Formats: sequence, C-alpha cells, structure tokens
Amino acid sequence: MATHEHYYVPAQSKWPIIATFGMLITMYGLGTWFNDLKAARPESHGPLIFFIGSLLLAYMLFGWFGTVIKESRSGLYSAQMDRSFRWGMSWFIFSEVMFFIAFFGALFYVRNISGPALGGEGAKGVAHMLWPNFEFIWPLLNNPDPKLFPAPKDIISPWGLPLLNTVLLVSSSVTLTIAHHALKKGHRGALKIWLAITVLLGCGFLGFQAEEYIHAYHELGLTLGSGVYGATFFMLTGFHGAHVTIGTIILFVMMMRILRGHFNAEHHFGFEAAAWYWHFVDVVWIGLFVFVYVL
Repeated sequence: MATHEHYYVPAQSKWPIIATFGMLITMYGLGTWFNDLKAARPESHGPLIFFIGSLLLAYMLFGWFGTVIKESRSGLYSAQMDRSFRWGMSWFIFSEVMFFIAFFGALFYVRNISGPALGGEGAKGVAHMLWPNFEFIWPLLNNPDPKLFPAPKDIISPWGLPLLNTVLLVSSSVTLTIAHHALKKGHRGALKIWLAITVLLGCGFLGFQAEEYIHAYHELGLTLGSGVYGATFFMLTGFHGAHVTIGTIILFVMMMRILRGHFNAEHHFGFEAAAWYWHFVDVVWIGLFVFVYVL
C-alpha cells in the first residue's frame, strides 16, 4: 500500500454505513425533540432517540479514527495519502465556513432587510401594516407579536462572560501554536504541558457558556422562543459551542495519543488537522463576539 503514490483504493469498511444511520437517528431525534417542545408534549421520545443516535455517532468516530490511527502507526500510508488527508481536511473546514456564513447571512438579513421592512422602512414598508405600532430596533426587545413570541427582558452584556470567553479562546490558539512548535522541535515535555493548557481553556469556555445560557434562560427570558433575536443568538452561539465541544474532544484525543508516544516532528498531520480545526473555531468566535454581542 505504501507504493500507491498516485492512486489509492481504501479497504471495505462498515463505518460509513454506521455513520449514515447514526446521523439519521440523531437528526430525527433532534427534530422530534424540537417539535414536541413546540407542541408542549412533556412525554417526548426525542431526547432518547437523540441520545441513541449520538452514542452511535460516537462509536463510529472512535472506531473509524481508531482504524486510521492503526493504519498510520503500521506505516501503511504514503505521501499520496498524506496529501489526500490534507485536501480532505481543507474541504471539510471550507464546508464549515459556508455553514456559518449561512447563519451570519440570516442575521444580516434580519437586521438590515426584513426587520426594517416590518418597521415601515424601505420599498417593502407595506409590511408595516401588519403591526403598525412596531418599531424595529436591534437588539429586538420589542417583538411585533409579544403574545406569540415574548421578548427577552434584556440582552447579555458583551463585556462580561462573552469577553472572558473571547480571552480564553484567543489564549487557547496561542497555547496550541506553542504546543505545535514544541512538537516540531521534538520538545515532548513542553508539548504535553501546552496542549493540556489548551484543553483546559476549551473546557473553561464551555463551562462559562453553560453559565451564560442558564442566566439567559432563567433570568433574562432570552430563549429560542423569544423571537428572531433569541433564535439567531442561540443558533449561532449554540452551533459554535457544539464545535468547541467537538474540538476540545479532538484535542483531548491528541493529548492521549501524545502521551502514548504518537507523532514526531516529521509525521503529525493528525495533530495538525486538530490545530486547523481549533483555529477555525476561534476565528468564528471573533466574528460572533463582534456581530452578535457587540454590534
């Protein structure tokens, strides 16, 4: 297999099939959960279905990546395979960029087009006839139909937990870069320390975001059901939080591999791919902090 420099046919694998079923069950459970919440069904099976799908996905990820690690450690991969992994990770991150651009685009559309139109501005101001007393001001604390979508009492100040989380994530990019340089120089001790600090910073971010969500739901009335402001806020920050969770798990796995002696200065694309992903997540947060919290 190591001689396949130009063309590579992977061995048959069960993991793509398991991934398909895992994603199907997870998304079905999530959709059922959300629909039952909207319909006020307390005995929803959505959370259980979602949990089963998530376990199946976790099994797939550990199994599939475990297979890749074993093949790599056995010396089965060639330079062509390394290029394939790099291109695959590059396209994956590009797809994630487009994913977040779609949500940022929705935020831009609401703030600059549909919201002002409902408030009576522009050529489509005729929509103002629906709610003649509605005045559009962002952040939207005065919904057009407060009975259907109760507006939040207040917004989350960007200069509290969001600023702290910004410092944590930016610092984590710095510590991860230091760890990467230590790996390339063969300094295993420094690599372990700085990577462990990066994982702790990621865990700290998630803990503070959970505290922020609890404050938003229970004290501010800022929820997914509190109108378009709550919906865009939780969709953007929630999906980003999910990415931070995944990134933290990936970095933890990298740390476990390093503790077992994996990677060296010349061959460490698994670590490098994790670093690419983490830096991408950090850049997205900078955009979130500016456009969701500050502006």
